[in-house]
Amino acid sequence: MQHLDLQVIERALDWARDGETVWLCTVLATFGSSPREPGSLFVARADGRHEGSLSGGCIEEDFLERLTQGAFESPITTLRYGDGHAEGPSVTLPCDGILDVMIERLPPTSEHLAHLDALHDILRGQRPAIRQVDLATGLATLADDDSEGPRVTRDEHQARMRLGPVARLIVAGLSPVSIACAEFARSLGFEVIVCDPREDAWRDVAIPGVQTQVTLPSSFIASGGCHAATAVVALTHDPRLDDLTMIEAVRTSAFYIGVMGSRRTSTTRAERLQRVGGLSERDIERLHMPVGLALGSKTPAEIALAVMADIVRVRRGKARDAL
Repeated sequence: MQHLDLQVIERALDWARDGETVWLCTVLATFGSSPREPGSLFVARADGRHEGSLSGGCIEEDFLERLTQGAFESPITTLRYGDGHAEGPSVTLPCDGILDVMIERLPPTSEHLAHLDALHDILRGQRPAIRQVDLATGLATLADDDSEGPRVTRDEHQARMRLGPVARLIVAGLSPVSIACAEFARSLGFEVIVCDPREDAWRDVAIPGVQTQVTLPSSFIASGGCHAATAVVALTHDPRLDDLTMIEAVRTSAFYIGVMGSRRTSTTRAERLQRVGGLSERDIERLHMPVGLALGSKTPAEIALAVMADIVRVRRGKARDAL
């Protein structure tokens, strides 16, 4: 689940709390090329205001035009875009793909508000869950999810969406590289948190859309800042800050933990973390040292590209030798 989908649910909640009916759209399936994967979210209200994305824009335009003309008054509607069916939307995707979309009409009832609140908690890392929607009535329920499988499944009666925390990036330390990495990660859809305890370092620094914490990264992590969809990177060259971050991060379920430095520095750091920090060989194996792909990066932006490329590689389950 990407940060864009968290924004969708937050916007849906805001509108519903203001008494607005919202239409929550979910990508159920894709065939061929498509801009977004199954499970992606989009929300709109009757006046055409919207948040999120289903495609590169063509589907949204068709949907919003029909919505503002009074369509989608049923509790639930399913549409297929891109196959040219005479009874379906007359939209051809630029990538020649096909997209199945579920559209839920959610009036601002107490039940729908409670459901949106629960979705928000799930995306903020409270717990993984399976969202089940009856395709005849629109009734939506949530169940605990302790298994693995495809993000979306459906049959003729029900759609099931596997939900979990949005991808999060914790950046330890403020530097030109960390700022570039935070901005890049946000554009990739990550929820980004930058931690640095030095108050003077934050003077004249603004990173739009990024959460900033004037605290030790290790303290933020120890307080519960990580979940299984979290990546942690230390990008300061300050061993005091970086080492503490690594020591705390390996105690969490973070899927990626990396620290910047040369290969020689990384070897020295590994020895120090074992000797002073008490990390085991298994802990050390979890650390990406040096962080990022070996692209020959020199500038802060190039280093950020290498770091985020490696994080995406690990999140997508790709081995380095498969690139």
